[in-house]
Amino acid sequence: MLSENVALADRWFRRITKWGGSPRARLICFPHAGGTAGYFRGWSRLVPSDIEVLAVRYPGREDRLMEPFAESMEELADDVSSAVQPLLDRPVAFFGHSMGASVAYEVAARLHATARPHGGRAQFHGPAPMALFLSGRAGPGRERTRNLGDADDQELMDEVIGMGGTEAHAFADPELRDLVLPVIRSDFRLVERYGRTSPGSRELSIPVHAYYGDDDTHLDARAIEAWSAVTSGPFAARNFTGGHFYLAGHAEELVGDVVGRLRPLLDRRVR
Repeated sequence: MLSENVALADRWFRRITKWGGSPRARLICFPHAGGTAGYFRGWSRLVPSDIEVLAVRYPGREDRLMEPFAESMEELADDVSSAVQPLLDRPVAFFGHSMGASVAYEVAARLHATARPHGGRAQFHGPAPMALFLSGRAGPGRERTRNLGDADDQELMDEVIGMGGTEAHAFADPELRDLVLPVIRSDFRLVERYGRTSPGSRELSIPVHAYYGDDDTHLDARAIEAWSAVTSGPFAARNFTGGHFYLAGHAEELVGDVVGRLRPLLDRRVR
């Protein structure tokens, strides 16, 4: 059973940091709509050696290309919650960008509650993450639904290009475009369906930190502040210069902020 759980974790998570040894903590990263685990590859050089970075491998892309897309946020969060169990032998924190912020929050809520989710899916056991870092996404009740999942290909491409998405480089190649567009469309549908049916915030008791670009046309400070409602613990928000994908130009500063906020939490566990 243990080997099956480890195999499930290997299927769902890519290790971004390659050094060996036993990490003091794990930072698990959740990609944006249309994104892949490889988006966080550059973070390996930005974290100290005692923090292991992993990224979620969503189905339907990269080395899971032949697997069906998740049909709903509930399905995706349930599956990640099951797969993450072997990684909870160390303190974990979650970082999610855009769609990934909502997935990270939903997984955190499931681990925090350790309860059977709606629909009779498997029960989850394990501690909540010690902190939740959410980026480029409005808090519950402030999401904008734009029905892009049903838009034509050109409108979808224009949206991704306008946001500065890294997938835009593939649009010039017809073969790559045919691979990338279904992924983006499926993720947008998932996010839009979630925005219409989300039951609202479920309270955590951990620190929550929210980040956004000050030129992101889909967000404002009040939308980010809405994340404060999901926790009884500390909340802080920080903006960076840039748009929706501000991360590309501020990776070192952003990761430094995340690590700086994790350090006191880890030190407190030792005492």
